[in-house]
Amino acid sequence: MLVPVHEEMTREALSPHFSPRALEIIIAANLKQDSWRNQFGHDEIHYDNNAIEKGDRYIIEQRGYVIATLLSPGLLSAWIAFGKLLHTAQDFYAHSNYVSMWLDGHNGTPPPPPEIDPVQKDILRSPDLCSGKIYFPMDVLYFIPFLRKFSLKLLPHDSHGRMNLDSPQQGPNFAYARAAAVKRTQFEFELLQKLLTPEMFVRFVDK
Repeated sequence: MLVPVHEEMTREALSPHFSPRALEIIIAANLKQDSWRNQFGHDEIHYDNNAIEKGDRYIIEQRGYVIATLLSPGLLSAWIAFGKLLHTAQDFYAHSNYVSMWLDGHNGTPPPPPEIDPVQKDILRSPDLCSGKIYFPMDVLYFIPFLRKFSLKLLPHDSHGRMNLDSPQQGPNFAYARAAAVKRTQFEFELLQKLLTPEMFVRFVDK
């Protein structure tokens, strides 16, 4: 998803739970995942190129860093790891066909976006779950506004350019991807709340 969308979603989901300083560090780590050096050769960060299992492992790894940091006197690295984790979790719904699979399960009468289940097990385990592939150089040209229409004419249907739900310009399914990403952000916070001791959790939220 686009940088402003990541920030907006993270604030919406987490503002009630974290101190201002913790939230700003989490958001900064989240947004840094979209730096140019993380765009190429790091499919796991964005669930690109069908890196579903790699993306899942990356989230588990970052969650482990959060817990390991809070088992020590450290704190900053926990917030950074959580921000990284959230970026990947949020991108999952914009870069995969999860939303379309969820909508397909509602027989042409989809519920409103806030009702989407972000962790529906049968979809997460489905062999049909996939994410957009990066096709060079057309997928790079996609990000240049005046070349976007040209690149889309040449990109396959399974490309990132055609599959992504990164912004409202991608159509009505963006609202479902955004709603799922916000709910997944809340889910990840609640999961850590269960995994951390009360003392670790108080340090983590910094309140």
